[in-house]
Amino acid sequence: MTQYMLSVHSVEGEARAPMTDEEMRQSYQRIGILETEMKSAGAWAFSGRLHEADTATVVRVSGGEVLTTDGPFAESKEHLGGFYIIEAEDLDAALAWASKVTAAVGAPIEVRPFMDMSGT
Repeated sequence: MTQYMLSVHSVEGEARAPMTDEEMRQSYQRIGILETEMKSAGAWAFSGRLHEADTATVVRVSGGEVLTTDGPFAESKEHLGGFYIIEAEDLDAALAWASKVTAAVGAPIEVRPFMDMSGT
């Protein structure tokens, strides 16, 4: 089986009305049901939700010196907000899970396979 990352992206400055407590409860319930389904099917490996992009710290080497800077490295309006690592037979199966994730979280989902490094 191949592992895929289903990444959830948020768009900086995108106008979204804050969720009510009931909407938040329903959202967590939908996500919980989906994660239970993934686990039962043997597809779920790991997931995580990230804080906003402005909480990021970038570490890099420049001129032999380690530097840290605040904020995301990429100058983009879209940022990684969370992810699922799943196992799926093929891309079609991963896309089927992604369609369920986008319905549950209401955000675009990028699907990318992990490279198979077992032969190196």
